Amino acid sequence: MSLHPHLRTAFFTLTWFPVFFTALDHVYQPCLISGSSMAPTFNPATKTTQNDVVLIQKYNLKAPNSLKRGDVIMFHSPSDPEKLVTKRVVGLQGDVIIPRNKAYPRNQALIPRNHLWVEGDNAFHSIDSNDFGPISQALVVGKVVSVIWPFSRIATDITSGGRDGRKKDVPLIDDL
Repeated sequence: MSLHPHLRTAFFTLTWFPVFFTALDHVYQPCLISGSSMAPTFNPATKTTQNDVVLIQKYNLKAPNSLKRGDVIMFHSPSDPEKLVTKRVVGLQGDVIIPRNKAYPRNQALIPRNHLWVEGDNAFHSIDSNDFGPISQALVVGKVVSVIWPFSRIATDITSGGRDGRKKDVPLIDDL
């Protein structure tokens, strides 16, 4: 006895729904980037209302060396945990960073264990580690892997941009 084609389609759809939503919750997720703090990497046309939609990788973030300098990440804002923020990783644990502006109270910062120094590519329109200091890796939600909308920006190189903020004469400290 065969199922009616509509019942078969409904059964197939209902069977795969949990798999699809589990993948969205734990593997990859599309996210909207708003604001100009990451321009020109994201939202290069700041005069328009069109925002970039990116795909973030949510799995394997706790593995050693899963995040590198230059990666773009999405994380919970240290000042407003309900808000997701997108910035570029400039420093990892053990790095000594020279802050880019005078808002940070010291002229250099040693990044503690399990923390990151993050900055927006658009220095004049970004609230980042220069303002609030290093962030805990526990705040990281995912790593941006690709622009998925608008279609004209799908091949955008998101790995270039940002700066190397490390102090050059200080050796990296890997075992903090």
